[in-house]
Amino acid sequence: MGGVCSRKRDQLGDEDGVRRGVSGRYCKSGSSKWLGASFSRPCVECHLGGGNCSSLLELCIYKICEDIDKYSSFSMLPRDISQQIFNELVYCQRLSDVSLKAFGGCALQDICLGDYPGVVDSWMDVISSQGSSLLSVDVSGSDVTDSGLSLLKDCSNLQALAFNCCDRISECGLKHLSGLSNLTSLSLKKSNAVTAEGMRAFSNLVNLVKLDLERCSGIHGGFVHLKGLTKLESLNIRCCKCVTDSDMKSLAGLTNLKELQISSSSITDFGVSYLKGLRKLILLNLEGCHVTTACLDSISALVGLAYLNLNRCGLSDGGCDKFSRLKNLKVLNLGFNNITDACLVHLKGLMKLESLNLDSCKIDDEGLANLTGLLNLKILVLSDTEVGSNGLRYLSGLKNLEDINLSFTLVSDNSLKNLSGLAHLKSLNLDARQITDAGLAALTSLTGLTHLDLFGARISDAGTNCLRYFKNLRVLEICGGGLTDAAVKNIKDLGSLTLLNLSQNLNLTDKTLELISGLTALVSLNVSNSRITNEGLQHLKPLKNLRSLTLESCGVTASGIKKLQSTALPNLVSFRPE
Repeated sequence: MGGVCSRKRDQLGDEDGVRRGVSGRYCKSGSSKWLGASFSRPCVECHLGGGNCSSLLELCIYKICEDIDKYSSFSMLPRDISQQIFNELVYCQRLSDVSLKAFGGCALQDICLGDYPGVVDSWMDVISSQGSSLLSVDVSGSDVTDSGLSLLKDCSNLQALAFNCCDRISECGLKHLSGLSNLTSLSLKKSNAVTAEGMRAFSNLVNLVKLDLERCSGIHGGFVHLKGLTKLESLNIRCCKCVTDSDMKSLAGLTNLKELQISSSSITDFGVSYLKGLRKLILLNLEGCHVTTACLDSISALVGLAYLNLNRCGLSDGGCDKFSRLKNLKVLNLGFNNITDACLVHLKGLMKLESLNLDSCKIDDEGLANLTGLLNLKILVLSDTEVGSNGLRYLSGLKNLEDINLSFTLVSDNSLKNLSGLAHLKSLNLDARQITDAGLAALTSLTGLTHLDLFGARISDAGTNCLRYFKNLRVLEICGGGLTDAAVKNIKDLGSLTLLNLSQNLNLTDKTLELISGLTALVSLNVSNSRITNEGLQHLKPLKNLRSLTLESCGVTASGIKKLQSTALPNLVSFRPE
C-alpha cells in the first residue's frame, strides 16, 4: 500500500491467482525480501522474569550465536544441534565468511540462504563439505558462479535445489546438475542459464517431481529434454513469453503432471490442445495467454481440474457451456474477460466451487441469480462489475461466504442489509464512494469480520462508532475519507488489528499515533497524506511488532523514521519515506 493508496484498476493480476498464497518473487540481494520471508521464524530469546521461557538448548544456541567468533568448528556436535545453530545465525544475519567455516563437515541436511547477502563461490566449499548428508540447498539471489555450482557434484543425495536469480550461472554451468539424479525439486527462476541447450542437463534428473522455471526468457525449444521426466508433477513456466505452442507438444507425454502454470506466455488455443491428455492435472494457470473460449474444448477434457485460472484471456460467452463439464472445480478465475451473465448460466452445476473471480467482467445483478446454488462458495470477487444493490439479494443464501470484494461496483448502503445473514463472512472489500455511515451500520451483525476495506467510502467520525462491533478485525482500511483524530478513538480498542491503513485522511494529526499506541499487535501501519510529524513518532515506540510503516506526504522525514527504527523498533524493515 503506497502513500496515495492507489487501487487496482488496470494493474496486472496476481500470477498466483489460481490459489491464494505468496508469490515466490526473488530480487538480487538487498535483503529486504529475505528479511520479510524470515518473519515466520521467531528469534530465540530468553524471557527472564515472566512470560514463556526458552528451553535450555535454545538458550545455549542463543549464547553460542552471540559469541560465534569464539568457535572454530562445530563438527564434534550432533548434526541436529549444528543445524539449529546454523539456522539461528542465518535468521539473525550473523553468518559470515569466517563463522561459516566452523560448519565444515558438520553433515548439515538443509542450507537455506535464499537472498542472504554475500553468498559467493567460497561459501559453496563449506556447503559441499556436508557431502551425502546434504538434502536441500537454496542460494537464490547469490553471486555463485559455475565453479561454485560444480562443487555440489559430490552431494549425491541432494533432493531440493534453488538457484533463483543467480545471474552468474551460465548454461554450461547447468551441466553440473546432470549427475544429481536424486533431485526431486529444482528451482531456477529468472535464470539466463536456462536455455534450450542448458535444459539438456535436466534430461538425467529422472526423479524430478517439481520444476520451477518462472521468468526464464530463453527456454523455447528446451522442453524436448523433459520428455523422460515421467515423475514430474509440477511445472512452473509463468512469465516466459518465449514459450509457444510447439513447446506444449513436448509436454503432452508428461502424464503425471498435476500442476501446470503457463501464465503470460505466447501459447494459443492450438497449444492448449496438446494438454488434453494430461488427465491428472489438478491446477492449470493460463492467465494472460493468447487463448480464447475455444481453448475450453481441450480444457473440458481435464475433468479432475480443481484450480483453473483464465484471468486476462480473450474469453467471451460463446463456448462457455464447456465449463459445466468441470464438476471438480474449486477455484475459478475469470477476471478481466468479456463474459456476461450468459456465461454464469453454465456455472450453476459447479457445486464444489469455493472461489470465483469475476473482476471487471460484464456481470450485472441478474447474473448473480445463477450463483444461488453454489453453497460451498467462500470467496467471491465482483469488483468493477455492474452489480448493484439488487444483485446482493442473490448472495444472502450463500452461508459459507467468507470473503466478498465489491470494490468499484454500484452497491449502496441499503443493499448491504442483504449481507447481514452471512455469519461466516470474514473479509469484505467495499471500495465504493456511495457507502456511508448507514452502510457501515448495516454490517454490524457481521461480528466475525477479520478484514474490512472501506477505501473511498464516505465514513464520518460518528460512523466509526460501528467499528466496536468488529472485535475480531485484523485488517482495517479506511482510506480517502474525512476522518479526524476523534474517529481513531473508536479504533484504538481493536486489539486484534495487525494491519491498519488510514491513508488520505488529511486531518489526522500526531494525536492519532498516540491513540493507536496500544495496538501492540500491529505489523503494518499506513497514515500517509496526513498532518503527522516527526514529533508524533515517539508514540509508536510500544509497537514492537511493527514491520511496515508508511507515512508519505506527511511532516515526517526518513531520518526521523530511521532513528525510531534504531532506538525502538528493531523489527521495522519496510518504511516510507526512506
